[in-house]
Amino acid sequence: MAFEVIAVDGPGAEDVLVALSGPHEGSVLTGTADGIVHRVSADGRTVEKVADTGGRPLGLEWMPDGRLLVCDAHRGLLTVDLRDGAVEVLTTEVDGRPMVFCNNAAVGTDGSVWFSDSSTVHPIERWKNDIVEMTRTGRLVRRGPDGSVSVVLDGLAFANGVALATDQSWVAVAETAARTVVRHWITGDRAGQRDLFLSDLPGYPDNIARGSDGLVWVTIASPRDPLVERLQTGPKWLRRSITRLPAGVQPAPKRTIRVQAYDDSGRLVRDLSLDRPEDTARYHVVTGVREHDGKVWMGSLEEPAIAVVTS
Repeated sequence: MAFEVIAVDGPGAEDVLVALSGPHEGSVLTGTADGIVHRVSADGRTVEKVADTGGRPLGLEWMPDGRLLVCDAHRGLLTVDLRDGAVEVLTTEVDGRPMVFCNNAAVGTDGSVWFSDSSTVHPIERWKNDIVEMTRTGRLVRRGPDGSVSVVLDGLAFANGVALATDQSWVAVAETAARTVVRHWITGDRAGQRDLFLSDLPGYPDNIARGSDGLVWVTIASPRDPLVERLQTGPKWLRRSITRLPAGVQPAPKRTIRVQAYDDSGRLVRDLSLDRPEDTARYHVVTGVREHDGKVWMGSLEEPAIAVVTS
């Protein structure tokens, strides 16, 4: 198994998305904290800037018409035409209020966009605060093909990655702070119902995505932290006081590299963990994952690089 880290010219290459067709088929897109969307060639040798959202791009997906969908933490739900870099704003508000933290999405075959708004309290710059304070203000939102926007699930513990069932009968959203993945049934006898797709994960999930192998890939950004979970159940004044301490003494993500893959029944199929010091010294906090043709591409909120594992 080979592990490669590919630098990009920007901090925090948070998500990754593989181009499935066209002249750049096999290349990988990622967005960084300076607003830039980068394209990395399939062989990792070439990195080019292809767009500037003017905000903070996080989750990336393909729209049915070939445009790039961007969940921008500062600007909301956007599309980018990669031919000329033109940016279009799709959604900035939910229920008449500006979004605070647009994070990740999945796109249905009908053009419906299911996306997460991680918090109505804390923006991306204070993501740790939301997890420690356990605000449970995260939401899963649907933007219909007609442009209508509606909240599907609320009260989520830091809503994050989103993925659809193979047959699009359900949509799942990661709850980072609770170490779960919640499922909302779209069709069938259970339509409208909510249950848990995954629970008691070994760490804090970030983005999730459907792979070319048909599995739901889940990032484990950092392993379970007993201190964080004790704080989450403590008095509100204590949780808030902890988040006001200097960053150096607050709980922080561990230097790990881990992603998992599950089938649609919630059965663990793959558990990919790289624990060699020479690997974790170069890369950590995996927040984005895409499996494509046997390669596992990764993004990181903390690293100016993407990474790829080849079997």
